[in-house]
Amino acid sequence: MTNQRWEGVPMYKIYLLRILYVLMFVFLGKDAWTFIFTHKGAWDPAEAMNFSIWASYSLLSFFGIFQPLRMLAIVMLEILYKSIWLIIVALPLWQAGHLMDSPATGMVMVFALVPLPIVAMPWKYFFRKYILVFKKN
Repeated sequence: MTNQRWEGVPMYKIYLLRILYVLMFVFLGKDAWTFIFTHKGAWDPAEAMNFSIWASYSLLSFFGIFQPLRMLAIVMLEILYKSIWLIIVALPLWQAGHLMDSPATGMVMVFALVPLPIVAMPWKYFFRKYILVFKKN
């Protein structure tokens, strides 16, 4: 059953998106904000940029809990960056037989969960609102 408020997106997709946003807000936010607030000394500029991005991402995820369709761009960002990383970092390590003894092992466990946002994404709505809009112009 769909609702006009959700522009034809099934309610189960709205709930899946909200669960995804909660997970991003809680887990990513906990790691990013804890690191930011407990950091001592001078910041490494690249490290500061990374944690600033993740902290911002967690805040945007909070807004997604209440406006799930308006924040779809961050879901697509998650799908893209995790998929790209798995292809350019994890796959070559795995093919060479070095994945399990590399520093990337811990990240693979988190990034391998990329099917969750892929399933949660309302693809028809996304293409209609984000891709097909370019055909009109």
